[in-house]
Amino acid sequence: MKSNNLFILLLLLTLIAGCGGGGNSTPKKLLSIVVTPANSVIAVGMSQSFSATGTFSDNTTSNLTTLVTWSSSDPSVATVSNVAGTIAVAASVGIGTTTITATSGGISGSATLSITPATLVSLTVLPANPSIVLGTSQQFSATGTFSDNTTRDLTTSAIWSSSATSVATISNVAGSTGRATAVGIGTTTITATSGGISGATTLTVTGGSSQANVLPITVNGSLCSSGSYTNKPCVSVTVCTPGTSTCQVVTDILLDTGSFGLRIFKQALSTNLVLPQVTVASGALAECIQFGDGSSDWGPVQMATVILGNEPAIQVPIQVVDATFGTRPSTCLNADASPAVAGLNGILGVGLFAQDCGAQCASSANIGIYFACNGSVCTGTTVPTATQVQNPVVHLPQDNNGVLVQLPAIPLGGVPSVNGSLILGIGTQSNNTPVAVTTYPASLFGEFTTTTTFNGVQSTTSSFIDSGSNGLFFGAPASLLPNCSSPGIGFYCPATTISLSATTTGAFGSPSGTVAFQIGNFNSLVSTGSRVFSEVGGSSGGGGFDWGLPFFFGRNVFIGIQNTNSSLGSGPYWAY
Repeated sequence: MKSNNLFILLLLLTLIAGCGGGGNSTPKKLLSIVVTPANSVIAVGMSQSFSATGTFSDNTTSNLTTLVTWSSSDPSVATVSNVAGTIAVAASVGIGTTTITATSGGISGSATLSITPATLVSLTVLPANPSIVLGTSQQFSATGTFSDNTTRDLTTSAIWSSSATSVATISNVAGSTGRATAVGIGTTTITATSGGISGATTLTVTGGSSQANVLPITVNGSLCSSGSYTNKPCVSVTVCTPGTSTCQVVTDILLDTGSFGLRIFKQALSTNLVLPQVTVASGALAECIQFGDGSSDWGPVQMATVILGNEPAIQVPIQVVDATFGTRPSTCLNADASPAVAGLNGILGVGLFAQDCGAQCASSANIGIYFACNGSVCTGTTVPTATQVQNPVVHLPQDNNGVLVQLPAIPLGGVPSVNGSLILGIGTQSNNTPVAVTTYPASLFGEFTTTTTFNGVQSTTSSFIDSGSNGLFFGAPASLLPNCSSPGIGFYCPATTISLSATTTGAFGSPSGTVAFQIGNFNSLVSTGSRVFSEVGGSSGGGGFDWGLPFFFGRNVFIGIQNTNSSLGSGPYWAY
């Protein structure tokens, strides 16, 4: 046994002696780590991937990204992951600078990472791909999404553009930024841009009704300026330089059945429009027009081509409201100076008469309405009826005997806005044929009568139907309908909504009918945030009864123009 063990031992020694031949080997060592990128900058909300490359003692290199341990010198600025799938990805936390380090076996390498404030990464334009009717407008919004996943409304700071300004223009003016106005049928791309980042949507403009005699009405809607006063019915009209294709769609035009003619503030008209001055024998014609609320408009009378809906273009005198024109007469010392002061861009008067003064101004120079201006001096003048500011409806080749105003019923408590239609003509098209209405003849002053009974006292007064007034204005005992305090001075503020009725009678004694209405607390109504109400009323300074816009809600109201005929009779008349 011993001899055998000795043999095995000798064999092992022989084998060991035969191994290694050249002597001992030395393993390679990690000498350094390089982290890339060496210096990086990202915004809050963004991330940065790093890599680690090792250099060894035998001058070889190797990717050690997934083998090292990663760390951040300031985790409040950025953290770095050691989790499989996200190894070496640094996530921003806050603004500042941190050192990102990769370590293996006592060897490390570092890089600098700086975090800057969040940056805009995308813009969303809403509403997405809307469609509107020619002559109306659409408000767009731009919402920015930032690198930290926060969002911000950038509507007023973004730069807006339209790819086809022949289809729609879009405003970059304070107070209307992001509002597109449809000027032609077709499609356009609406784009908002901020800091090199853009968002876009497609706007489609259609012709609206297939019938040319329809003008959309928006009560405190898209055709009105932002922040419009309560119960404001707005339409748009197209105004052109006569004899040319230079035209402008003007929105925020008050629809007024209580006046006659088109009036537009100079500030609302493009400088590209050239409207010839109307003259009388002694100078440039100007006008001072007074309104029932005590306001007035002053400015020159100029010729314009006007388009209502899709009706044929007509050429008529209009008033360009300009308080700086010449020297204002005493009757217009309080004239509105701007659209902001008046609360509108203009007025479309489609009431009972063809002109705003008629025979009276044609024969008398001292009425205080029309003036001839030489330089800055303006004196009263007579004006032929054809030269006076015209109700444009009268000059249409068809649909020229009156209008129909259609607005839906409004629930008590109101709504933010509502849409309706101004339909040109009475009985001239399938859409303006009268059904189940009563005709109430009006006097040569455009009035009929209204009888009320309050607390047992009956009162009959002159009255008229006036879409340009934003409430029902009449006299009533304070015990029944107390006046409001600020901000509703001039309006009624009963403790609860009051149900009332009145009798309306044609100017010549017949027919008669009962109109039911309600009056609510104006201050309480407007505090709800809604802008359109059926129960708004106020005191009448003139002693008559002004059936303002609430009268139109839920009714078809026809306005028959003087010296025209329809199945409802000979104008002037109201029918509802």
